[in-house]
Amino acid sequence: MATTTTTTTDSALLPRIEGRIQVLRGLKVMIDADLAELYGVPTKALNQAVKRNAARFPPDFMFQLDAAEKAEVVTNCDHLSKLKFSRTLPFAFTEFGAVALANVLASAQAVEMGIYVVRAFVRLRQAASLHEDLARRLAEIEEKTERLELSHDMFSRNTRNQLRQLFEAMRALTVPPDPPKRPIGFVPLEEKKTPKACSKK
Repeated sequence: MATTTTTTTDSALLPRIEGRIQVLRGLKVMIDADLAELYGVPTKALNQAVKRNAARFPPDFMFQLDAAEKAEVVTNCDHLSKLKFSRTLPFAFTEFGAVALANVLASAQAVEMGIYVVRAFVRLRQAASLHEDLARRLAEIEEKTERLELSHDMFSRNTRNQLRQLFEAMRALTVPPDPPKRPIGFVPLEEKKTPKACSKK
């Protein structure tokens, strides 16, 4: 029974957390406000805890956004629009930083949600690896097919066009899908308690 409950929670929560993971400076990160919501503390309290434990957060764990990065985050994430009116530049945490943060806060909610955050990072990393592998293999097959076309006259123009269309369709499958977009209309209260995805623009 416990396994079923865990699986159900994973399937409901992980996609929502994944939608809050963004790529900044080539790193997958989560913004301090999103982690604060997950860990059940105010953003200010979260950042104060980080300052008190600065030695636990080296540059590969956490960094502060610059003004341009903040503007990008605000533009892409409706739920972070309130940051637009704040003079403070938010902090971004990598997977390691999110774990360190859960340990620093040390509350039951922070520890529990920290596990889900790590799982979300891992799932995205695995998905990216799979798509990269598919793209590489597709490129190899396409290259071999092109060499075959050059060495044999048995491919008609129509066949070549069909092959190209096939490769284009297959290449589209190697691109990871965008996170689910924010639903339009009334959102039940229980759904508001869990994170929603940032829109990709």
